[in-house]
Amino acid sequence: MKVQEEVRTHYFQKISFFEEAHAEENPGRQLELIREAAPRFKEWFRQTGTVTAFHSYDLITLPYPRKYALWRAALSPVSYVWFTNRMFIVQWRAKGRIWTLLNEPTEYELASNTPYFAEQIRKYGEFFSHTLLSYRYGTVEKHLETVGLRPEDIDFITYDHLHTQDVRRWIGTTKPQADISPDQPVKAYFPKAKLIVQRKEWDILPHLHPLQRIWYQPEKFADIPEERLLFIDGDVLLGPGVALMWTPGHTQGNHSLVVNTDSGIWVSSENGVAAECYAPMESGIPGLRRYAKKTGFEVVLNANTIENTARQYNSMIQEKLVADPCKNRPGLPQFFPSSELRGHIFAPGTRPSYQHKRVSFGRIIR
Repeated sequence: MKVQEEVRTHYFQKISFFEEAHAEENPGRQLELIREAAPRFKEWFRQTGTVTAFHSYDLITLPYPRKYALWRAALSPVSYVWFTNRMFIVQWRAKGRIWTLLNEPTEYELASNTPYFAEQIRKYGEFFSHTLLSYRYGTVEKHLETVGLRPEDIDFITYDHLHTQDVRRWIGTTKPQADISPDQPVKAYFPKAKLIVQRKEWDILPHLHPLQRIWYQPEKFADIPEERLLFIDGDVLLGPGVALMWTPGHTQGNHSLVVNTDSGIWVSSENGVAAECYAPMESGIPGLRRYAKKTGFEVVLNANTIENTARQYNSMIQEKLVADPCKNRPGLPQFFPSSELRGHIFAPGTRPSYQHKRVSFGRIIR
């Protein structure tokens, strides 16, 4: 279903500020166009209003290769860093009611079947991987119970991209599933929610490149009911103070959550794993400042697939320019990674000098 067909029901609005940049094939010129468009977008977006609630909830802390998380910048000799994967609840008022979006509601039990993580569990052992190397804070279901939201209160779910994701339990299937429901189709936990996904992200699932394959579970999307999918193409305003901004490069269908709050504009995705990856000259992680001085690079990529490195770089600059400065650390943007780097005893020299850890704006309404 095209997003334009949803405008009357869901308030959605196509955003065109970055269209010229998106269409530009020369990465240098594209970056110039992004720098020109970002201030205009920010001025317009701020005027759309603020969300009524924006809260984060930790799901799981787990190891992740340093060579991906901090690409070529960090000096630490360790092979892994640790980051915390989290979910966001966003609410806004439009058309006389409250709308609720779950951003990054990862079902981490099923996500562990992703080829990359399945290989790590095989290599280190399930007990070792699930106890010593990772820590679980709570499930999507438990977090929603804690704040008093019922499954039927959720209108939309979305992910910055579909790496590792398995949404069958969330939005159901049309056929039985051998691993989780062998006798009947999976019944949707969220009976009303639609999955908002960039069409470019969805369309790659049947035709994955070898660089992409270890991070996706394409077979898990084969039997998703079409009516539970809401395809978008590019940048979309969901409601006052909340938008999805297409930021390709990490994957071709990557998009970022943009939220306007009382503290200004926040941006979230997994393009970078720490706020200081967007301002490496402000970083205390050994190597990042040196890397920025040596290369002149303004950002440090989370580069696990390297599908389009220049485009991801440009997307990170776009996120950086759209986000407002941190109130208590003005040199860093209010970029909140959906998987945020943290310190760990097994990863010396990779502790971030700043962590957002949590956002909590407004009151969540059932």
